[in-house]
Amino acid sequence: MDKKQLQQRATEQRRRIRRRLTIRGVLSLLVVLTFIRCAFMQRYENMFVCVLSLVLLAMPTLIEKQLAIDIPPMMEAIIYCFIYAAEILGEINSFYTIIPGWDTMLHTINGFLVAAVGFCLVDLFNRSERFTFKLSPLFLAIVAFCFSMTVGVLWEFFEFTADQVMHTDMQKDYVVHEVNSVSLNPDGLNVPVHVQIESVIVNGEDWTEQLGGYLDIGLIDTMKDLQVNCIGAIAFSIIGFFYVKHRGKGKLAAALIPVVLDPEKEKSKKDEQNREPNDE
Repeated sequence: MDKKQLQQRATEQRRRIRRRLTIRGVLSLLVVLTFIRCAFMQRYENMFVCVLSLVLLAMPTLIEKQLAIDIPPMMEAIIYCFIYAAEILGEINSFYTIIPGWDTMLHTINGFLVAAVGFCLVDLFNRSERFTFKLSPLFLAIVAFCFSMTVGVLWEFFEFTADQVMHTDMQKDYVVHEVNSVSLNPDGLNVPVHVQIESVIVNGEDWTEQLGGYLDIGLIDTMKDLQVNCIGAIAFSIIGFFYVKHRGKGKLAAALIPVVLDPEKEKSKKDEQNREPNDE
């Protein structure tokens, strides 16, 4: 590799580091300011969320070093923004309840990101060549999809457990105006009865005007979250399929899919960069 190529690579690496530090630095500063605000308001639970957010913002860099992978800048920026949107905006600033569809958007992105993690984990078992896999492209896409859906289901298990044990409300309520139930069949038959909700009484108090229907306590939210998680997982699995099929070609896929680094090649690059100043 000639001197000009080494200089271009070094310049690109410096630009990438600056972009990473800028995005992560700005978001970390906002998290710290939120932490201070929560401290003044004595919201200790939200202070813990801020600390957790700072830890999560440091995870991509740590994972890159530990697993010897390279997370593309675009994917890294999406991860940082996702953490901030979920923890700070969603939990602390109540965007989950203020902005319709906020939770849906994040679950869709989550399905997409976790599929990328599953894709990369399989790549870790196929280190022999950078863009050649022992698994077929279709099978790799299926594994990434299944991994994302499994994580999504486990997260819903966590939400359900938290609601039952710690009395939280992670599985959000939905108001439904009609139900279909075999339990309400007057003849005791296994035939669903359609019931239109016209009035709602809670502990003897009429809540018809406030709610306008039956208050579902999490089923609809859970199924909706899994559905949009599925959409995100399918989207990434399709991208990953063509990425592997065409041996790493395509700008969109390359900007989103983490790549397993070849230790020997990375060592060779560092040696060349270290020799450059000596040659001068």
